[in-house]
Amino acid sequence: MTAAPVVFAADTEDGVALLDLRTAQGKWKFLDRVGAGLWRRIASGTPREHVVQSLVTYWSQRGGDPHQVYTDMEALADQLDAEGLFAAELHPPAKAGAEVRFIDAEVRPRPGVRAAGHVGLGAALVLLRCLPVRLVVRAARLAGRLPGRAATPEEADAVCAAVRRATGWWPGRAACLEESLAAYLASVLTGRRVAWVLGARFVPQGAHAWIATAGAVHGQDPVDRVWPYWAVLTVDTSN
Repeated sequence: MTAAPVVFAADTEDGVALLDLRTAQGKWKFLDRVGAGLWRRIASGTPREHVVQSLVTYWSQRGGDPHQVYTDMEALADQLDAEGLFAAELHPPAKAGAEVRFIDAEVRPRPGVRAAGHVGLGAALVLLRCLPVRLVVRAARLAGRLPGRAATPEEADAVCAAVRRATGWWPGRAACLEESLAAYLASVLTGRRVAWVLGARFVPQGAHAWIATAGAVHGQDPVDRVWPYWAVLTVDTSN
């Protein structure tokens, strides 16, 4: 049986974002365009020595110090290799035109959805505080196997609003990771399916988590989220 991947990557024009689930909370690493070029070619199977030499040649022709370029590229390759980051599962390229839907304070979820929001938040908090994140991902994938149908955008908005209401009763801090997992689990409880997504951006660098339906991102707060974020790991019914 093939082992489940523990390192995930998003390859973008701005660089590569890597998520390593082998640590308890997960560890992010961002590579700029130069580092991404090295990672991309070695991860695809090109011999390391060929990659480093081609980068030395490329930057030397543009005025770089060959010795310094070689030293820097070897150091980066050593680090990525030591951390096992070349063996990453690459996320499919993002589809263009995803709509970003913000939380609407006027949305009034039905009682059943409000209850699911409370239960989903409680479950998310317990999972994220008691288990390593890789096991949380596994639990979310198992939950995604329960029967249900794809949520409409309005249903996903309603469950996000229900979770946000539930966090108002929680005395501690519930960040995007807790809220997005809670919305994912609450959707499962109501027989609806959304995707739970962990992703990153490069300018400025940062990680984020959210839920998504086909073509839309849900539950976002316009005051503190600057898009686009790139999906690195997606948990949905196809997993």
